[in-house]
Amino acid sequence: MTIAEIQEDIIDEFSMFEDWEERYQYMIDLGKTLPLIDEQYKTDQHIIKGCQSKVWVHAEMDTDKVKFTADSDAIITKGIIAILIRVFSNQHPKDIIESNTDFIDKIGLKEHLSPTRANGLVSMIKQIKMYAIAYQTQLN
Repeated sequence: MTIAEIQEDIIDEFSMFEDWEERYQYMIDLGKTLPLIDEQYKTDQHIIKGCQSKVWVHAEMDTDKVKFTADSDAIITKGIIAILIRVFSNQHPKDIIESNTDFIDKIGLKEHLSPTRANGLVSMIKQIKMYAIAYQTQLN
């Protein structure tokens, strides 16, 4: 699936919920399905700067696609990174770099986060795109 198709699926899933309490619960459930990062990558080198809670993200190339794993010490943040991993993992670096993140506004996520969590969300996206830029540079 393309990034845009995955984003549309997420928008559709979130539209099924009546209120934000249900959406938060869904994010928590998504966080429980997150493929966990190997313990060796839970280091300062892999931590996302600017997040209220601890979030670790690791990326590696598999053939010509970037695969991400992640973890967080907070359940909501774990759900947020799970959504981002779902969108961007197993995609070509160029597609990750060129993708937009409008789906975040469409599901209402940013407006329902505290300012520090919203900043953390931006930091997570930035780090994912930085990994993609690094891998794209290697491919060129």
